[in-house]
Amino acid sequence: MTQKTAPGWARFMSRLSNYLIEDFLGGPKQLKMAWVIDFHKIITLFLIYGMMHYFDNFSIGAWVYLGMHGVYGYCWMVKDIFFRDGSFNVHVTYPGALMTYLLLIGWYWLLPYLFISGHLQPSGELLFAAIFIHTFGITWMIAADCQKYFSLKYRKGLITDGVFRYTRNPNFLGEIMIYSAYAILVNHWIGYAVLTWGCLFFLMRMLIKDASISRYPEWAQYQAGSSLLIPWKFLLGADRSK
Repeated sequence: MTQKTAPGWARFMSRLSNYLIEDFLGGPKQLKMAWVIDFHKIITLFLIYGMMHYFDNFSIGAWVYLGMHGVYGYCWMVKDIFFRDGSFNVHVTYPGALMTYLLLIGWYWLLPYLFISGHLQPSGELLFAAIFIHTFGITWMIAADCQKYFSLKYRKGLITDGVFRYTRNPNFLGEIMIYSAYAILVNHWIGYAVLTWGCLFFLMRMLIKDASISRYPEWAQYQAGSSLLIPWKFLLGADRSK
């Protein structure tokens, strides 16, 4: 079977983002991408708590938001310490680390800013929906990264079982659910724009990944039984006997 080729826009976006994040302006590559991301995850809790003080917002909704978005970073730290995704071991330049914030992860701080500064008071039903989506999102992401790490540690190749059986990107599914929970709490066009930008970046990575793993002999069968992102066959009651 001929290996797939990712769409042109995805290949261009991948090359451009890799340059901007890893090699921008040149210089020594002394920082691991994991360190850049981890710093963002660690300080987010304190940043949101600082917003609560600055805007004098200690409502139930603000505390719930802090518990969701702030603590998520420490859930990320657990997986980074014990089963880090190997792609985050790439080394980047200092300007590249800055571009990581300017192009992608720094924008996520707009979500708590909009929520806290606006003194939003979400309904109990909306809080329930956000916590529901957020909790399932963290579960998908952690389970996927854990399975991927230990599967590849002991056997290289295509992963087609477990949480990867019905979706080829359970980790991205989890992250999209996590940030969707924040966006629906904020319910502002800027928040949805940040979510859309993040989803576009994830889509690029998913398409590049599909093209890469299509080199495996099992690819055709795996593609036929799985979806790019949403595990439709699982949700619609496909055979789960395996």
